[in-house]
Amino acid sequence: MFWTSKDIEEFLKQKEFIDTAIVPLVILEGSDLGIKQSATGAEFLMSLTNFIEQQFKGRIVLTSPITYTKSMHRKEMITSIHDELLAAGFKYIFFVTSDHEWNQIVPNYDVIWLPSIPLGDMDQKVRQSVLSDQLRQVIPMLSSKWSNQ
Repeated sequence: MFWTSKDIEEFLKQKEFIDTAIVPLVILEGSDLGIKQSATGAEFLMSLTNFIEQQFKGRIVLTSPITYTKSMHRKEMITSIHDELLAAGFKYIFFVTSDHEWNQIVPNYDVIWLPSIPLGDMDQKVRQSVLSDQLRQVIPMLSSKWSNQ
């Protein structure tokens, strides 16, 4: 499910089954090198989180991506987002990112870090294979939390 009014209506009706929020964390950098890397990372992250949503439809809600810069107060931002999603009724909240600094900034939250893979020029079959490989790394992280209810 996506962060749309229609899907959120369904979430509100089915909270006992739709218990997980996936929050993509996308960095925005302005330097010539940084802007290209952040765009590549955003493309990868959005493709991957959309793929995760497809695989776990009916169990998770994929939120809008959270875009940030290095100068922002990220710990407060994440705490606020986490608290709002808990208040909304989500039992499990996972932040997905390609920025390795998040694990050091917010070690008490469920942050899934995956290195960014440039998908832009890939053939669709290769792209699907790469996303499937990445999903295989994410599934144990999700399953571990879900089984420790």
